[in-house]
Amino acid sequence: MRLRLALGTLACALLLGYAYFLQYVQGLDPCPLCQVQRAFYYLAGLAFLAGALHGRLVPAYGSLAALFALGGAGVAGRHVWLQHLPADQVPQCGPDLEFMLRNLPLSRTLQKLFTGTGQCAAVDWSFLGLSIAEWSLAWFLALFAYALWLALRGSRSRAAMA
Repeated sequence: MRLRLALGTLACALLLGYAYFLQYVQGLDPCPLCQVQRAFYYLAGLAFLAGALHGRLVPAYGSLAALFALGGAGVAGRHVWLQHLPADQVPQCGPDLEFMLRNLPLSRTLQKLFTGTGQCAAVDWSFLGLSIAEWSLAWFLALFAYALWLALRGSRSRAAMA
């Protein structure tokens, strides 16, 4: 089970690596919702990693990774929704994250992060007809299914040992 949990960590690390490649090599700055999605990839990856290192409590670590993947899927789903809004319904663009953290109360910054801005509605990159947000949603759903499978498989193997 440790190897399977490590594979979840590797998937999250590769996805984050590609996000940083798009940012620093391709010049695509992440919008606020992209940054929140990155945080969920980190959290899911850390849950997988903790389970792989600990080697026990696979159902707990798998469930935690599934929870983080589900949270990321929710944010990615919101991002996809914003990208498919008619142009006249797209929210106004707001300040970047650094400005918001320095000048706005934390509650207002979090609200802006989770609701998105007009910048989040822009589609600057696509592959096979899907935007980054749509790919992210697909990956979060895949990670959710994988983590849930690990959690259920881990609980069955514990029951078999008892």
